[in-house]
Amino acid sequence: MGFTPTSTATCFLIIAPLVVLWCWKLLKWVWLRPKRLERALRAQGLQGNPYSLLIGDTKEMYTVLMQAARSQQSTSSFLSKDNDAAPHITTFNHHIVNKFGKNSFFWEGTKPKVVITDPEQIKEVFNKIQDFEKPKLSPIVKLLGSGLANLEGEKWRTHRKIINPAFHLEKLKVMLPIFLECCDDMVSKWERLLSSNDKSEIDVWPFLQNLTCDIISRTAFGSSYEDGKRIFELLKEQTGLMMKLQNAYIPGWWLLPTTTNKRMKKIDTEIRALLKGVINKRENAMKAGEVLNNDLLGMLLESNRMEIQDHGKNNIIAMTNLEVIEECNAFYIAGQETTSVLLVWTMVLLSRYPHWQERAREEVLHVFGNQKPDYNGLSHLKIVSITWFYFSDGYIN
Repeated sequence: MGFTPTSTATCFLIIAPLVVLWCWKLLKWVWLRPKRLERALRAQGLQGNPYSLLIGDTKEMYTVLMQAARSQQSTSSFLSKDNDAAPHITTFNHHIVNKFGKNSFFWEGTKPKVVITDPEQIKEVFNKIQDFEKPKLSPIVKLLGSGLANLEGEKWRTHRKIINPAFHLEKLKVMLPIFLECCDDMVSKWERLLSSNDKSEIDVWPFLQNLTCDIISRTAFGSSYEDGKRIFELLKEQTGLMMKLQNAYIPGWWLLPTTTNKRMKKIDTEIRALLKGVINKRENAMKAGEVLNNDLLGMLLESNRMEIQDHGKNNIIAMTNLEVIEECNAFYIAGQETTSVLLVWTMVLLSRYPHWQERAREEVLHVFGNQKPDYNGLSHLKIVSITWFYFSDGYIN
């Protein structure tokens, strides 16, 4: 059966508008919209590189990051400078600010990213939540879980209300023995590694990573501690794989059946299965009348159950099991890496400023002596508190 002139013309009339529409949308995406946004940003006084088709500032970003990596290979060269962490942690942002000023922008593919450093403007962004929405997570980042930090509006308020009781001061006091036990275990390992003359070089980074992992696993999952450790190992691997793909700005790249993408999806499936199993086990125990609200997961499930009782089985009000899983992921992502990095950075700066180290040690010995730390005593550690405050900013006199 052949095509007649009439059928050919009909097909053309159907296909041609679709092709034109697709080409128009493509043109808007790769050129018209980025250039319109660039003009709007420049009109407001922000400076940045001109938009480059599709790649944006990717090439310059790669060059700057590679140069920074080569210059920082020597630990001594990093420590010999001041304690300003910004050039080493947010390298490209720091480069853009130095190049274009405190209010500037750069390009990630076809999207401009605005950099502001003025405290009043930053305050305005955080206060006007209706005008400045949180950025949409890429599908790759979502594999690490979203949770409260990425929610908006009513859903954010609901989740915050449900999660809040787990972080009340009285609840955190109960967890102090877990913190002490985990710290004692780590220090005991360090003592065994010391040489006969009480001097030895120890890489503290993996120990502090394991410390924060143990603490979060025990406080978040309690009796399901081993499942918690396995979840941590998977999330750590997932984070490493995600970092490999952080510069892949090609749309849909994560959908391709590459070895890395398949592994990331497999890890995500395993994490969700483990968390679902832990949650189901807890829910069944709670239905049987067992009291299991002495860890974060138990408190979260109990708070969610009470919210359901108050409002009925309204899925809009309460959290679903999938959302509980997302929040459990967030416990790890928000707490583990950030805390371990802060501990390492604090130890680095204490070694550079031994007089602060001595003052903090003397205060701890004065308050606790040879006794185990308790919650009431912690509130009397003024020097230690000051040290944490300044070290968390990466600065101390």
